[in-house]
Amino acid sequence: MKLDRGIATLTLDSPENRNALSAALVAELAEALTECGEDPAVRAVVLTHTGSTFSAGADLKAPPSPYAFVDLLRQIVELPKPVVGVVRGHVRAGGLGLLGACDVVVASEGSDFALTEVRIGVAPAVISLTLLPKLEQRAAARYYLTGERFDTAEAVRMGLVTATEDDLDAILDGLRKGSPQGLAESKRLVTTKVLETFERDAEDLVQRSASLFASAEAREGMTAFLERRDPEWRL
Repeated sequence: MKLDRGIATLTLDSPENRNALSAALVAELAEALTECGEDPAVRAVVLTHTGSTFSAGADLKAPPSPYAFVDLLRQIVELPKPVVGVVRGHVRAGGLGLLGACDVVVASEGSDFALTEVRIGVAPAVISLTLLPKLEQRAAARYYLTGERFDTAEAVRMGLVTATEDDLDAILDGLRKGSPQGLAESKRLVTTKVLETFERDAEDLVQRSASLFASAEAREGMTAFLERRDPEWRL
């Protein structure tokens, strides 16, 4: 953790696998967030990355438990300090779920995003907890169903990204001017609907995700991905 005038920066630093969400990375990030939440010197948290990819989504070789990932997403949403996601590159699948959990997201103009789950035989189930309450409905349907890449301008339009990276300094300045109590209570107001979604849907989506990943289609999709070939259903 790097601390600068009340802003703690947490960096996803596993560029060799494009910051894929492994069990280890999820556990380490959860521990770092707990430290930030307990440290009175921390006013807000920046979540960023090394390398060209913020996160490539779930690590198919060493995935976290779906419950551990749900707990991490909820921890970000419930943290009594604002969390700002900073993207300078690619974001795929579960990485978008992390951004959905953040309170504010800024991205460089050259960044790109994709919900690629459908292409390996599964669906963006668990990450819907943080994405669907925030995304424009028609855009969510398009990108959930097609797995297409979209750019920062589209990510802003649909509600995934707050602003381009040009606004980052102004956002952090604003957070530094807020009182700890004011920030915590204001965050509670804007996260109410997201937390209601966790209460209502988390268990169902975890079970749905587990069922999908155990299916024959998902096995074919993940094998094809790892072997760098088209899955058998590709037309």
